[in-house]
Amino acid sequence: MGLVFVILFFIIISIFTSTYQHIIFSPFVSVQKMAAAQMTNAASSRVFLPPFEGLKPSTIKVSSLSFRAGAGFTRVSTRGLVVKAATTVAPKYTTLKPMGDRVLVKISAAEEKTTGGILLPSTAQSKPQGGEIVAVGEGRTIGQHKVDISVKTGTQVVYSKYAGTEVEFNGSNHLLLKEDDIVGILETDDVKDLKPLNDRVLIKVMEAEETTAGGLLLTQASKEKPSTGTVIAVGPGLLDEEGKRKELTVSAGNTVLYSKYAGNDFKGSDGSEYIVLRASDIMAVLA
Repeated sequence: MGLVFVILFFIIISIFTSTYQHIIFSPFVSVQKMAAAQMTNAASSRVFLPPFEGLKPSTIKVSSLSFRAGAGFTRVSTRGLVVKAATTVAPKYTTLKPMGDRVLVKISAAEEKTTGGILLPSTAQSKPQGGEIVAVGEGRTIGQHKVDISVKTGTQVVYSKYAGTEVEFNGSNHLLLKEDDIVGILETDDVKDLKPLNDRVLIKVMEAEETTAGGLLLTQASKEKPSTGTVIAVGPGLLDEEGKRKELTVSAGNTVLYSKYAGNDFKGSDGSEYIVLRASDIMAVLA
């Protein structure tokens, strides 16, 4: 009888231990399975987004992957992530017609060398802010008046840095943007020749102070960003409800004080700093 009791006791203990281990360690097994699944999914170097009619799928490339698993959590980190942001139009489409007040700009190539002839790596090349108008929309309606696009095809323009939508069309990079995102017309290689559009104003920035009030020489990093300059050119003004241009209240030659972080910065061929901003960003005229 005693022997039977001892055998039953060990059988019960064995069943209990097996069940207990399953309850305690199953979360860790699940973590390992989840980690394995994530590593399997992440092993692919390309992730394709759902395609649309006439558009090729965008591509996301992952060049390397690292994995860590700790107490009850899983983390996947990537390095060298490359995202192809431009929408690619399928070759079967040969024309692209902008709608409304939008224009299609063929983007100029990024500068590959400095003015001193030093070859720039792709990471150091500045993002282009100019290009050629290759197509325009039908315009827009203001009140009861139809207003055409003020720029024509073939015009070289400069646009706001982060404006528009990039499109790869006919093997070249283009930008679809609103007419109001065009800063001005630039037919030369020097920004001082820019002709501002709408309510934009071209300003030559005054040089930053080289010394403090006490005569101490300032380092380049400690120089305060200037917020004053001389107006070089002004746009024709915004359209009113009757479709007529309203002239700006500043004119070429004015010395003005403007919002410190407004507008788009440019460097002239002579090394001078320029900024293009809206007239509403000018706070005062100095005399």
